[in-house]
Amino acid sequence: MLSFKFINFGMILALVIFMKKVILICLLFISFLTTAQVKNDTIINDLILIRGDSVMLTLDEVMVLNKLKFDSTKERRYYYWYWKKVQNAYPYAKLAAERLLQLNEQLTKIRSQRKRKKHIKKMQKYMEEEFTEKLKKMTRTEGKILIKLLHRQTGLTAFDLVKEYRSGWKAFWYNTTANVFKLSLKKEYHPESVAIDFIIEDILLRSFTQGNLKIQKARLPIDYFEISPKWKDINMVDVINNRDQ
Repeated sequence: MLSFKFINFGMILALVIFMKKVILICLLFISFLTTAQVKNDTIINDLILIRGDSVMLTLDEVMVLNKLKFDSTKERRYYYWYWKKVQNAYPYAKLAAERLLQLNEQLTKIRSQRKRKKHIKKMQKYMEEEFTEKLKKMTRTEGKILIKLLHRQTGLTAFDLVKEYRSGWKAFWYNTTANVFKLSLKKEYHPESVAIDFIIEDILLRSFTQGNLKIQKARLPIDYFEISPKWKDINMVDVINNRDQ
């Protein structure tokens, strides 16, 4: 009996000492965090601890672009005129990419060639109802931008899309895009080598960072920060004026 009491008391004493150490460590840790918060916000990996708060927020990737500088009012006016055209065209390219991805996913589940063709025609009809009237209201400049952005967002030119899905897409793209805008569906998107394409890319990235457009990853390998030094002396007025050449 005495032995039991002695052992029990020893265990309790050890537990008390242990708890005191744990509490001391916790107090020191809290003190450290408090000091860190007073000085600045604390960042742990991809989380940020806001000063004076206990809220942990996940950090989103941030893209920092150089501030736009214009040499003249005319250049500023040209740039923002073209900005509106890109803003109007991009949502259709984004939506087309989403529909194409949806179509491809659905086609992987259809083995019968006859049923695949039938499904593509069904998607074509759906897209015609979704796109046609809106596309007809676009300007020729917006149509040119759209064709380039289709290449950016899908990895295929409008011509390749027609070729790949000609049983369903042929009528749609030829009738509503080429006929409306009288443009080449083979146009590609090359911001690394084509000045007007770089301006489009610049407008897109600035629109994404400002929240004016919803970002959708390009299907083409584009590194804006790698190619932008090449275009630092770009004359926007000349490029936009000669965009059809």
